[in-house]
Amino acid sequence: MTRFDPRGRTNRALLVGVSEYEFTEPPHGVPGDLPAVKHDVNRLRDALLRGRVFDEHDVIVSRSPSQDEFNRALHTAAGEAEGLLLLYFAGHGAIPSAGDELFLQMHNARVVPGRHAVFPGAEMFTTVLTVLAGSPAERVVVILDCCFAGNAAWLWERFESKRRVLLLMSVQANHRVDAGDPGTPTPFTGELVQILDEGGELGFRELSDALRARMAADGYETVRGDPWEPQSRSEPDEDVLLAAPGVKPPPPPPPPPVPPRRPLTALLALLGTWADTVSARLRRSRLPGLLHMVGPTRLTALLALAAIGLGSYGIVALTSDSDPCAPPLELRALTDPDLAPTVTAAADAYLTSDTNTTGDGCRRSGITVYSAGSADTVAALGQDSVAWQEPRDEESNPQRDVGPQPDVWIPASPADAARVAALQDTDAVAELEADDEPFAHSPVVLAVPERIAAKSLGDRVGLPLTRMIDHLRVRDEKAAVRRPDPEFADAALLATVGLYDTANADAAGAEQKVAQPGPPAPTAADLLCTLPADDDVDNRTAALVPEFLLRSGVACERTTRTPRTAQYPNDVPGVQPTFVRVRWEGADRDESARDRAAGDFRAWLTGEEGRAVFAADGFRSTDGELRRPRAPGVLADPEPLDESAGAGEMTNVLDRYRAAHGPGRVLYLLDSSGSMAGLWEGPSGGPGLLKQSLGGLGAQDEYAVWGVSGTSGDRPYESVLPFGPHTRKEAERAVDTRAEVRDAQADPHATLLAALDEMAERGTADDRPQLIVHITDSEDDTALTAGNLDDVLTRARSVKIPVATVSLDSAGCDRTEPAARIATASGGRCLDAGDDLGAALADEVARTGTGED
Repeated sequence: MTRFDPRGRTNRALLVGVSEYEFTEPPHGVPGDLPAVKHDVNRLRDALLRGRVFDEHDVIVSRSPSQDEFNRALHTAAGEAEGLLLLYFAGHGAIPSAGDELFLQMHNARVVPGRHAVFPGAEMFTTVLTVLAGSPAERVVVILDCCFAGNAAWLWERFESKRRVLLLMSVQANHRVDAGDPGTPTPFTGELVQILDEGGELGFRELSDALRARMAADGYETVRGDPWEPQSRSEPDEDVLLAAPGVKPPPPPPPPPVPPRRPLTALLALLGTWADTVSARLRRSRLPGLLHMVGPTRLTALLALAAIGLGSYGIVALTSDSDPCAPPLELRALTDPDLAPTVTAAADAYLTSDTNTTGDGCRRSGITVYSAGSADTVAALGQDSVAWQEPRDEESNPQRDVGPQPDVWIPASPADAARVAALQDTDAVAELEADDEPFAHSPVVLAVPERIAAKSLGDRVGLPLTRMIDHLRVRDEKAAVRRPDPEFADAALLATVGLYDTANADAAGAEQKVAQPGPPAPTAADLLCTLPADDDVDNRTAALVPEFLLRSGVACERTTRTPRTAQYPNDVPGVQPTFVRVRWEGADRDESARDRAAGDFRAWLTGEEGRAVFAADGFRSTDGELRRPRAPGVLADPEPLDESAGAGEMTNVLDRYRAAHGPGRVLYLLDSSGSMAGLWEGPSGGPGLLKQSLGGLGAQDEYAVWGVSGTSGDRPYESVLPFGPHTRKEAERAVDTRAEVRDAQADPHATLLAALDEMAERGTADDRPQLIVHITDSEDDTALTAGNLDDVLTRARSVKIPVATVSLDSAGCDRTEPAARIATASGGRCLDAGDDLGAALADEVARTGTGED
């Protein structure tokens, strides 16, 4: 590994600290001011100057800038840096519900809440990376000290120009942190400055390792109560010197000696170079006969005479690098995120193809390929095309959320064009012309780790997806299934079509089959990138992804992954890229030229050369043929496969997915019987575990708490907190003041039956995700024997509401125990003292609720 030494070069460090915010009041304000950040930029500036890599002129401090002010400062620093460009940001960070972007909130930041929260006055980290990548700097270091800083890791992984970018993040993904005392720097930056000031040379990797060790040793915790773990990303062979106090920089290497040349020799050499250049120009001109008559030797002589008689001005003009080609018309091609790498490769091949090259060697057109979430794209072309052409407000701005208006759209399913047509009204300004047929095909497969995959052909094909998942869990009870975000990429939505089969009206129950902690990966490639981060997870987790990724692979840091076998569900439609020409009302100035350019690209892409690019990436032809060599684990002929998805089917499934992931409903059953007395106090006691999980519930979620004790009377529980939306403080106060241990036994049989009935009745009018949480010491499970247990199991299977049983007994989740059997029958999860109960229960509740934790 070589460490880049920026000393002696033109370096820039832009330190951005947003300590004061214009909008801090609900409902659109940020959480509040951050006075500690004032100290961050001051201390860091001084530490960098003491480190002697940067001097006074190199360090720019931007205090509480607006978004526009930040952008100006960023572009200026990026344009000036030639050696090292360092960007530091401290302030509020925010993420949308999918967790697929990080917003750096500036002084004028606001929050527009909703399922897809919008953050005016905040800059997307993807945009920041793009600006940094355009800098002439040899290396770029980014340091983020904000909530959710770790969510930038995914964005770095997906960024094409990441090699020279080194990223340091204050905390792991999806975690908020405390800014600390107003009179001191924030905890992360405080430790950062101390390490920089310890003396001696310090590189990026040493700094990252030291920060992780220091914060672990000091016991820092996130708002959720988890260990606070700074993160970093860089290519394996990259490092950058950040501090070298008192160390003299190495002198620059001397230039290589230039051997002396006699004037006549130098002139002849120069004339020979000119002759070669002029020859090349003449070949590209309409005067090839002149070159043939004169010949290169005579041409050199003629140039010599010209130089003597006329001076060199005319020769320089003749041999200058001015380009005779006019700038080509630029097409904008929008595509599905899963298709973007292959479409980009195809566009690159097309740009240099004979089809796109004139007789003079000039390009006919250029192509800019970009991608955006599939659901956002369909909405933008359908109901928001007017706003795309002319944004009217912050809440609906496709130019910001999707990108520029496309000339070409390549969705992953032909149904997408029909979905757009169904959404368009008479005022639509985008006109779509979709091909009748797709030009490639890739089944969506269940990619199962080889060790736990189905072995027989009959189990790999011809079965519905839900049955394949059930069989997988029979082979390995700890097996899991993950699917990317159905709102972001069509492949995930197509997988959801199979998950919500026609016989399954319970979308929330079906979602339990692919439940996971935290938000789903945005794309299939991101999913396959994140699984290897934990070998145990990678070895037991199947992924719903397009088949072509098993061949073309994914461009992420880790290359060692568990081998996977493709299983082909018969009710999951495949990915079918389709060419769609998009025309815009009023954009008729170069309409004919743009039509011609788009038509040429379409003919090439859907023809032999374009299909060959897709085949090389692992796509099948439209008749199912797969090019050799096949990827390991892939079948040559997995027919029969499901036909194309219908537009109505995809829209219906997306609506059901959104409803299943909308505001949730949770019923807590807190065992309050006498045997819980020794398991009541502290964060690991029953009430403490319940309160830790409340962070997963948001303002629109409904939940209630029942205290479970007593075996006589009308009901075996009492209401601690009634059903409805609550603030976290309200819920915690109710648990602290109304829940108490009683000198009585609990009746889990009657309580669970009542809870299942209550939730079933509440769920009849909507498709909200629901969950019952039963926190108990399992002492009274004697009431769940024989017929009583059968009653509960039968009801649980019938109503299909998951029960998360939290047993404070270390053996409470043994397979034969009632808690485990009830969790299995209901599609829930059993947790006992052998698990990290606080974190595990918080994850279960967060899957149902819409809170930030």
